Amino acid sequence: MNKVRIIAATVAASAVLSGCATGPNRNPNDPLEPMNRAMYKFNDTVDSNIAQPIAKGYQKVTPTPVRTAISNFFSNLGDLGNIANNLLQLRITDATEDLMRVAMNSVFGVAGLIDIATPAGLPKHHQDFGLTMARWGVPSGPYLVLPVFGPSTIRDGVGRAVDVRFNLLNYIEPAARNPMYIAQFISARSDLLGATDLLKQAALDPYSFVRDAYLQQRKSLTYRSQSSSSTLPTYNEPGESGAVPAATPAVPGLPNYEDPGETGGASGATPNNAPAAPGLPNYDDPGADNAMPASAPAAASAASAAAPAAPAAASATAPATPASSPAAQ
Repeated sequence: MNKVRIIAATVAASAVLSGCATGPNRNPNDPLEPMNRAMYKFNDTVDSNIAQPIAKGYQKVTPTPVRTAISNFFSNLGDLGNIANNLLQLRITDATEDLMRVAMNSVFGVAGLIDIATPAGLPKHHQDFGLTMARWGVPSGPYLVLPVFGPSTIRDGVGRAVDVRFNLLNYIEPAARNPMYIAQFISARSDLLGATDLLKQAALDPYSFVRDAYLQQRKSLTYRSQSSSSTLPTYNEPGESGAVPAATPAVPGLPNYEDPGETGGASGATPNNAPAAPGLPNYDDPGADNAMPASAPAAASAASAAAPAAPAAASATAPATPASSPAAQ
């Protein structure tokens, strides 16, 4: 309950002060920048002097398989919140998959210490109440840096207060709950040590980098939450820009291929001089310059009948060729 009150108080104070930060160079998504920068500096100081040393010590003394098992355990608990938010967003398929993840990892993965669901083809669907509100049209509001929790927005800050209620650790005895909260925080901070080192090396202004990266990520996740996952996209051929052509294959269920040398006509159309069966491709002689005319059978018979006379005609005309050569010269 203390965390819920802290988050709620921070969100309320930020809403009151939202009109106090103005200026020509202000980021329109960050009207609370002066206060946010001060909070970011506070969080960075606490992180550098307390959280990072503890996380590095945890990494140093804890074997990698043990750290992975602890991270899997808390990730399995987080799937309960994913189930609830997917149901609130009417994403029944995602909620069902997350429910199957929890059941599989809890039973066969030794209370979630081993992630069996992911290799089995059940992906994790990261959700929170901020995305649930975005799904139903609640605007994000100004950018907001929360104490300890870090980057957020007005909407996501309210969502964090609700997400606490989805955490199963919130319903166990304080004597066991508080140590587990600390272990969860240390495990999560240990997983982010690499990202912190990259941030310090790459970012000229870490505050602006974190803000822009967070807002861009949430915008992407919000777009996914608002889009419908029930319809599938329709893909056309690479050169096709309109609807499916009216011509259809002659045989249902089978493709209809055009002649490779044919440039006109609809798909499946056959030339006038082709006696091929309907629905079958008609291929010309590769060595022929032009297509055979419709009278091809009769012409072929006449040519075969005149073939014996061809040598005689050739021999009769052969002597005249040299005689005409000088005149031509």
